[in-house]
Amino acid sequence: MSTSQLSAAQIFLDTNRVISPISPLVFSGFAEHMGRSIYEGIYDPASPRADERGLRKDVIAALRELNFRAIRYPGGNFLSGYRWLDGVGPRNQRPCRRDLAWQSIETNQFGTNEFIEWCKTVQTEPMLAANMGTGSIQEAADLVEYCNAPIGTQYANLRASHGYPEPHAVKYWCLGNEMDGPWQIGHLDAPEYGKKAREAAKMMRWQDPSIKLILAGSSSMGMPTYPEWDRTVLELCWDQVDYHSLHYYANNRDNDTGSFLALAAEFEMYLDSVSGVLRYVKAKHRSKHDVYLSWDEWNVWYKATGSSDMQGGWIEAPHLIEEVYNLEDALVVAQWMNVFLRKSDILKIACLAQIVNVIAPILTTRDALLKQSIYYPFMLFSKLASGVALDVAVKAPLYSTAKFGDMPLLDVSSSYDEANQANAVFIVNRSQTDSLSVELCWQDHAPQNIKAVYQVAGTDPKDANSFDNPNRIVAVKVDAPAVKNQRTTLTLPPLSFTAIEAQLV
Repeated sequence: MSTSQLSAAQIFLDTNRVISPISPLVFSGFAEHMGRSIYEGIYDPASPRADERGLRKDVIAALRELNFRAIRYPGGNFLSGYRWLDGVGPRNQRPCRRDLAWQSIETNQFGTNEFIEWCKTVQTEPMLAANMGTGSIQEAADLVEYCNAPIGTQYANLRASHGYPEPHAVKYWCLGNEMDGPWQIGHLDAPEYGKKAREAAKMMRWQDPSIKLILAGSSSMGMPTYPEWDRTVLELCWDQVDYHSLHYYANNRDNDTGSFLALAAEFEMYLDSVSGVLRYVKAKHRSKHDVYLSWDEWNVWYKATGSSDMQGGWIEAPHLIEEVYNLEDALVVAQWMNVFLRKSDILKIACLAQIVNVIAPILTTRDALLKQSIYYPFMLFSKLASGVALDVAVKAPLYSTAKFGDMPLLDVSSSYDEANQANAVFIVNRSQTDSLSVELCWQDHAPQNIKAVYQVAGTDPKDANSFDNPNRIVAVKVDAPAVKNQRTTLTLPPLSFTAIEAQLV
């Protein structure tokens, strides 16, 4: 059916049809020592907007609004050549090094302790990563001791000498980054990585049995080793890890907005495929242990991909992959998060890559901050989605795409927080031209009222915010419709994301 033939759509909601609890960690982020993410992003002593520690106060405020539950650090490709001891202790004694991953100069003025202090300020949880490239399993275990052990031994005492007598109690740890990629410093094949990760995991757990470990999965579906890599490393590490990672960067290189706006189909296929690998390995091991998925790098990224965007020219804080996000990018991000809710039974961690300047919802200059289009769908999901994800029934007209065939015009997810009787519904209208009348039907609980409706919308999919025009694509509060007989109707504009906050009886 073409959009000109459509009349209406329906969404059916039932709080008894629960998929799974929503893990708060799906609202997490990623900060890498790359470009201007750390320096001139998080940490910028030269900025008039920095506090006495050199931390950007405006960045902290914007990130608090997004409410990231955890932030992964320090990489990324940077991780595989990083010596963590470079980034602790007196700043004037830290070495300045060449970062081979991004051909940049790393001053090490911001390191592990500064990151953990910053996380406390931002009110998020640190997720640290161990170097599985040039790093050894001993160095990984030493880092856990440094962060989490009580004083009395070498690295715990070293932490105390640096001003932190109490353990940092870092819970989440990544076992390397994208080790399947030939671009990775210290790249390993699957058996080599699996054995190294297993032995590192054992030592790290012996330092602190309470930690949760994340295995490095395939860096994309396009890798020639996918999904065999995932099977091999999981078979070697199953009993030692808690999560298995996947990475994906969406693109619209073909300038095919219709297919781009249907990418949720590919996101779901990716999750389903890796979930199948998890089920296979669990069955093969006759195991009662569960491993869940951590989508710890995800975002739209394809415009800033030239050599100048990827190579730093051996300077400090070069401008690298500072993607400018538009309306269609924001709608893809909204659908990605719809998928997170719909797949909440298997996906327990997701880290938006990244958080400041580098492929990020926030861009900075020395004295200003810009919220990009993708900032707003993340903010709304992070604010409204809690409790459990609901299995929503949707009746919507179809539209034709070159990549996925016929797809529904609506992409929908919903959450239900029983303790607060709060129900949120998230809807993307993929039509580029037409509004769509949508009837919401609650099948068990009667809504007391619609508390609020927020929309991110526009007429041109390429519209983007800029420092000169920062409010072109933002979340706008619109009139909330009345509810009658457990139903309400909204008209959704084309190219829109709508978040509905309902109070149930």
